[in-house]
Amino acid sequence: MKKLLFLAALLFIGAAGAQTYPSRPIKIIVPFTPGSATDVMGRIVSERLNAAWGQPVVVENRPGAGGTIGIRETARAEPDGYTLVLVSSGHAVNHVLYKDLGYDSLKDLSAVAMLGSLPSVLIVPPSLGVNSVKELVAMLKAKPGQLNYATAGVGSGAHVNVEKFNVAAGVKALHVPLKGTPPILTETMAGRIQYAFVPAVSSMGLVREGKVKPLAVSTGQRIAALPEVPTLGEAGFPEAESTFWLALLAPVKTPSAIVGQINAEVRRSLQSADIKERLAKLGTEPMSMTPAESDAFIRREHDELGKVMHDAGLTPQ
Repeated sequence: MKKLLFLAALLFIGAAGAQTYPSRPIKIIVPFTPGSATDVMGRIVSERLNAAWGQPVVVENRPGAGGTIGIRETARAEPDGYTLVLVSSGHAVNHVLYKDLGYDSLKDLSAVAMLGSLPSVLIVPPSLGVNSVKELVAMLKAKPGQLNYATAGVGSGAHVNVEKFNVAAGVKALHVPLKGTPPILTETMAGRIQYAFVPAVSSMGLVREGKVKPLAVSTGQRIAALPEVPTLGEAGFPEAESTFWLALLAPVKTPSAIVGQINAEVRRSLQSADIKERLAKLGTEPMSMTPAESDAFIRREHDELGKVMHDAGLTPQ
């Protein structure tokens, strides 16, 4: 009887917390630099939640170490719904790449909502003088270990993209980890980086200006924004295809009622006509899942993408 009363009290407390949530500002940690695809999505979500709840929803950038710095901060935060983190697909491989994350990817964080998936683009500097994926692969094979590629840090979504490509193409190159997409674009334009995968949303302007050259998109279908650019499959490397996804997480003991409330508002926002239009322009496809479905999806990616990085021969730092 005492146990039943205790459980009932816990349910009451959780329900009461959800009814008064949110009563103060909410922080969404984006573990990458301003201007990255993760940051852009974080600001879209924060604007809509702010409008819906009448409470400030603030994006705080905590870049570094493939996103693990910001994720660690969230994992250690109070599980009250006031600290969330927006992660990319790189979150699913950090357990393979870092000896001591300071958190457990699956045990210390709970999925709140999947936000969307977006294509990445394989880019090179115009000065490199290659016009196709096959020409790039031929150059890399002719100069093994002499050319370099950039990512937004070990374990980032960009890193996952590149390693899948390198394994599929059978090439070796030097890894240059940077703090996010903007520096990747800067270094590629300057010719100091020979190739990289970047979210289409972040590179579109520079592609149109001819400052970087797109060779392929990472997804299985061409994208409307770059209809002339082939997929990796069309370029001869279907095994390298991958999707960059974004998700909202919370500390693991965040009350389920609050998680459900955030999930419902996020899904409602992503289905609104104006947000769908904004996302379409960014080449982003909304992903609508419950917290349980989101958690199952991330766990599958944890296993599958973790194997990709392991097969690439990467060892923990």
